Amino acid sequence: MNRPVKVPVQPQIWAETQAQAQALLGHVFVRPELLSEALTHRSAAGARGVGSNERLEFIGDRVLGLIVAEWLIERFPHEQEGKLGPRLAALVSKPALAAIAEAHGLAEMINVAPGEARRGVSGQANVLADALEALIGALYLDAGFSRARDFVRRMMVEVLDAQGLPPKDPKTALQEWALKRSLPLPAYTVVEQSGPSHAPSFVIRVTVGHTSAEARAGAKRAAEQDAARNLLGVLPP
Repeated sequence: MNRPVKVPVQPQIWAETQAQAQALLGHVFVRPELLSEALTHRSAAGARGVGSNERLEFIGDRVLGLIVAEWLIERFPHEQEGKLGPRLAALVSKPALAAIAEAHGLAEMINVAPGEARRGVSGQANVLADALEALIGALYLDAGFSRARDFVRRMMVEVLDAQGLPPKDPKTALQEWALKRSLPLPAYTVVEQSGPSHAPSFVIRVTVGHTSAEARAGAKRAAEQDAARNLLGVLPP
């Protein structure tokens, strides 16, 4: 059985990439191996993904959620969980994180296998979002919660400031649209599932009444949300 092997990166290029990442984070790593791991996509890691950023993404996701939840409690002292929850979900969603990562050039810092690089994997929303969460996890492990909090707030302050009323996710908004018109609830169907396990692709169709829309994303839930958003764009208000 063929197993993925770590793809070598030219030392000079990798050193420049790490310097860019440290400048973005505002931190020089005591354990630079954490930074290297955070920037390594599964396709460029060892057998079974050992050495990829998946473990750091796992902890970074939790750290990010806590930081943003704490921040929302401070910023909206009179809101209850029913409003804070949607705010949190919107801020830490894959599309929101991917947009932040893309705006700061993270796609150029991710180490992916040559074949995946040619396919543009490093620019995919789920890959960008996961890498950003992995960087947060690496920063937390190397420098502590306070430094991670400073980075997250600096990166997300404009997004948070732009939030007015608590947002509704597209699936919820589409469901409410259907209920108001006494229509059946939206039905979601997997039209296509493709790609390797480390970079899957889903095409989801959502139907309400006689109207449908589709979307493609690297995660099923993200594709559902995008399909709902696309359908809302063609339905009457």
